[in-house]
Amino acid sequence: MKKTTSTFLVLILAIKSMAQVDSSKAVAPASNKSTTFTYYVDGYYKGDFAGKPENNKTSFTNSSNALKLGMASFKVDQVMGKFAATLDLGVGKRAEEFSYNDKGIATAFKQAFVSYAPNSTIKFTAGKWATHIGVELLDAYSNRNYSMSYGFSYGPFFHTGIRADVALGGKSAMMIGVAQPTDFVNSSSPDKMLIAQFSTGTKDDKLKAFLNYQGGKDKSQFDLVLNGVVTSQIAINYDGTVANIAGANWSSNAIYVNYDPSSKIGFTWRSEMFNDTKSAVGIGTSIFQNTFSANIRFAKLTLIPELRFDNAKDKIFLNNNNNLNQYGGNFLLAVVYKF
Repeated sequence: MKKTTSTFLVLILAIKSMAQVDSSKAVAPASNKSTTFTYYVDGYYKGDFAGKPENNKTSFTNSSNALKLGMASFKVDQVMGKFAATLDLGVGKRAEEFSYNDKGIATAFKQAFVSYAPNSTIKFTAGKWATHIGVELLDAYSNRNYSMSYGFSYGPFFHTGIRADVALGGKSAMMIGVAQPTDFVNSSSPDKMLIAQFSTGTKDDKLKAFLNYQGGKDKSQFDLVLNGVVTSQIAINYDGTVANIAGANWSSNAIYVNYDPSSKIGFTWRSEMFNDTKSAVGIGTSIFQNTFSANIRFAKLTLIPELRFDNAKDKIFLNNNNNLNQYGGNFLLAVVYKF
């Protein structure tokens, strides 16, 4: 706890220093060089309807009736000609669970990678970066729902390795790479993961598609993401994934409906069917979850009140009397401040 607190104080001082030096977040002393800073903090209060934190089966919100720090984060991106680098640091529960195979200060390194683009068609990247699979992201300000889906929680969080991004012309592109075993920075295993993505979209960007893959010895996952803009106020996203671990499958199908009646407020309904009846990730049943979130925006601050209901095929949730039943639910209120 002492080490974590010290790291947190150092990070906050660094953020404060950066903010004082450059309030515009970007420095461009030369035409071929630019530096961008991103920093934010989030926290939340969650109340499980049965008062049981163990009813939470997904990432980052495993608490009940308590105020919690989600994450304080600082990210710097620098581009210098054909080279680029990113250092992304964070402290808090999100960062710790994201880098769950690491210990100590290593959990603060969310991403750290360098890139080289010899031309406008291809770019090579090496290091640790957030996964390309799925719709949801680690940083709370990047999601409309604060709690996470089952698909995100049991899919990959990040990859460490080398990849190539290739522009194919128009709106199409591909990525292919080789990485350490999923969610490991260092591993003694000789087995590596092949990662890949093909993306495309319409000329007006109203429909985008991403076909994602990761695979290695005894493990594979295919994932399809569709992003659609219906009107200026309504957008619909889909994330469908199926994974195989040592012969056992799990899958998730999630739909996100976003409605923004104004720039000050938005609503998101996430509906997900998660299937792990073969206990590939230890749940051992199927779950239908629905989450309704509002995003209330005040300049740099966003309030996210959220209701969530999970309905399992089998009895895996606890009620007030410590008896198992099929239903779980909670309310949370999150605060996200992006500097």
